[in-house]
Amino acid sequence: MSSSLFPTTTTALTSKPTIKFINTPFIPQRAINTRTNRTHGFRVSCNVAPDDDHNHNKPILPNIDRRNLLLGLGGLYTTANLTSLPPAALADPITTPDITSICKEADSGIKDLEKAVRTRKCCPPNIKKTIKPFVFPNEKTVRMRWRAHNGSKEQVEKYKKAIQAMRDLPDDHPHSFIQQAKIHCAYCNGGYTQVDSGFPDIDIQIHNSWLFFPYHRWYLYFYERILGKLINDPTFALPYWNWDNPAGMTIPDIFLEEKEKSKSNPLFDIYRDARHLPPKLVDLDFGGGERDTTNEIQIACNLSTVYRDLVRNGADTKSFFGGEYVAGDAPVANGDKSVGSVEAGCHIAVHRWVGDSTQANFEDMGNLYSSGYDPLFYAHHSNVDRMWKLWKDLGIPGHTEPTDPDWLNASYVFYDENQDLVRVYNKDCIKMDALKYNYYEESKSVFPWRKSRPAKRSKNSQATSNSTEDVKTTEQLKFPVTLDGVLKVRVKRSAVNRTDEEKAKANEILLINGIKFDGEKYVKFDVFVNDKLKEGEVPTPCDPEYAGGFAQIPHTGMKKMLMSSAARFGLAELLEDTNTEGEEYAVVTLVPRIGCEDLTISDIKIELVPI
Repeated sequence: MSSSLFPTTTTALTSKPTIKFINTPFIPQRAINTRTNRTHGFRVSCNVAPDDDHNHNKPILPNIDRRNLLLGLGGLYTTANLTSLPPAALADPITTPDITSICKEADSGIKDLEKAVRTRKCCPPNIKKTIKPFVFPNEKTVRMRWRAHNGSKEQVEKYKKAIQAMRDLPDDHPHSFIQQAKIHCAYCNGGYTQVDSGFPDIDIQIHNSWLFFPYHRWYLYFYERILGKLINDPTFALPYWNWDNPAGMTIPDIFLEEKEKSKSNPLFDIYRDARHLPPKLVDLDFGGGERDTTNEIQIACNLSTVYRDLVRNGADTKSFFGGEYVAGDAPVANGDKSVGSVEAGCHIAVHRWVGDSTQANFEDMGNLYSSGYDPLFYAHHSNVDRMWKLWKDLGIPGHTEPTDPDWLNASYVFYDENQDLVRVYNKDCIKMDALKYNYYEESKSVFPWRKSRPAKRSKNSQATSNSTEDVKTTEQLKFPVTLDGVLKVRVKRSAVNRTDEEKAKANEILLINGIKFDGEKYVKFDVFVNDKLKEGEVPTPCDPEYAGGFAQIPHTGMKKMLMSSAARFGLAELLEDTNTEGEEYAVVTLVPRIGCEDLTISDIKIELVPI
């Protein structure tokens, strides 16, 4: 097993960190009508995805699900000959329709529309193009993405020149700054439905599932190539905001306002939180409130957060990428839809930390529909994409992409650098070398989070008993429960005192299922396990008791925004580091941070997940 990036030691603070939360104003948003769980309008299609002609001339057949149809045809498709069918014939991948002709605007019926600074009219221009299949680039040069906080003068000047060229295009041009920003809004804020899969009344939702990483990889891929085309530079590469390194934990200077009033910076965006400009360090576990702490402690907590997202809570494919999301699944689907470790962790924290807290909807980066208007968004997501690469490079068993045809054949449509409409598939973005881009890494020393596993708690520093006799077990708790206050529950474990060999075969995962919440609100709650702290102590994100958090960025502007998700947290290291590996029950504590007044949870359990 490769261990080039695997943590070998721990970085610990010399004393227990003390962090105070200072409450800051937050504008509450009321829940709106709920969406039906699943719409049963079916289209039958056994086309293999790559052979799709994209012209939407497929016949609409009676209401029969594709899998049920095949299995119900008896002698025609028996178990024996089902195996000979193309993979896509048995799958129901999410398929984005023609984004220029089948797109719905999200502005109608929006509450507080007059308070919005960005439009929710996000459909791309239709310049009468037919969707083409994707062709891999054939150039020999690899675009090398660079660290935004220390790019060369040439890299910075090229980047500013390209963004300015994009801003100078007419707003209705598919490559314009406005249209590129609208792509995120359309895909992530209800612009498209699953009409090509026979579910015209169910929106496609990129976030909160296994589509999160591949969609954003494709988005950046075309964005980067468009910028390069605008300045006629085939080597042009995006910067990435290196917030996983202490040297990059402030907003990079290249994105700040010019000091000379006579100059303007095309990378600057006015809608950022003024409290979080340099020298303020980013909070990678931001929960809506400011932390009263030192830079030393903030750095340590940030590094521990990255470690959790990539190692502890990203222990397997589903935990890292997010749960399955297939055709017919609605935002309140009760299937395997769950949020991935990085998406719910560092990714959302940075979005909300940057967004302007003086705006009603926290534009720009604090809300999905407006995020693309801030150039910093693309540098942030370049680093999120880099997390995928680093996660694979760890060489840990189980760190592999999904192999399900429903994931491999999920597809999206983008305008490419030639203004052609192109359909792309998840399976084609797995290998970065085929896409001709990579990330510049100076040395292994740029990964300090590798050694930032939270420090093991001394037995002398924790209470001998958790005094949990009066804490209900999951069997005694009446689900669903509303998280309108701190919730503490005892959860039965499947096994205790597992050997190293047993741990190598299965991950012990804490599952919090059926998390239902108002999708128009920013929500976050923290999860602690076996917090046997002495009286007066409060656990922090730096501590081993902290399992992680669940967070969702708002989808402001979509109708009927009751959404559902699930969260997964790795326990093996946590139990070792809290000296509780031998206990039959784990005491799980959920602490609401923001927006959880009407958030409900349907189940909490612990499972062993084979690697």
